[in-house]
Amino acid sequence: MKSIEIKGSLRTETGKKATHSLRQNNGVPCVLYGMQKDENGNQVATHFTVTVDGLRKLVYTPHIYVVDLNIDGKIVNAIMKDIQFHPVTDAILHVDFLQINEENPIVMEVPVQLEGLAEGVKAGGKLALQIRKLKVKALYNLIPERLVVNVTNLGLGKTIKVGELNYEGLTLLNAKEAVVCAVKLTRAARGAQAAAGK
Repeated sequence: MKSIEIKGSLRTETGKKATHSLRQNNGVPCVLYGMQKDENGNQVATHFTVTVDGLRKLVYTPHIYVVDLNIDGKIVNAIMKDIQFHPVTDAILHVDFLQINEENPIVMEVPVQLEGLAEGVKAGGKLALQIRKLKVKALYNLIPERLVVNVTNLGLGKTIKVGELNYEGLTLLNAKEAVVCAVKLTRAARGAQAAAGK
């Protein structure tokens, strides 16, 4: 996985008024959930601010990243856990980050990449990617930038399901019966099949 550095500043005020003022000034309120836990067993949260521009490369990209969070000079390895957008303007309202290390597995969505020319496509079918990202659980340093699915042997009307996929060091968390990709019958392919059947 690629890494990206994001610089932030600690927040001293976290109320609604402070948050509104922050957003007015091109800032995005963020929270980092760390490794340490408080007396109630909850992850210790660090509130900080990042500029909208500082988040662009992380948010508006098909790639996934390990984030080197630089909060006032202190660097922490993290991943983006959650993001909220404004329902009308699509502006970034809030981002949650999760601190990571090499001992604890994390859950992340990884893009799917189809590889090969499917048999069913050669026969006139249309290849459709049903799930663009798969949810995986693994140590962060074992998570690839994308999950490659070979479709070469996929025939007309056939599918590849999550349960048929296997990647070393990764656990796939999507439902085993969920269809990742399929070769769908087109009118031309149906016509060819009908002609061949006569």
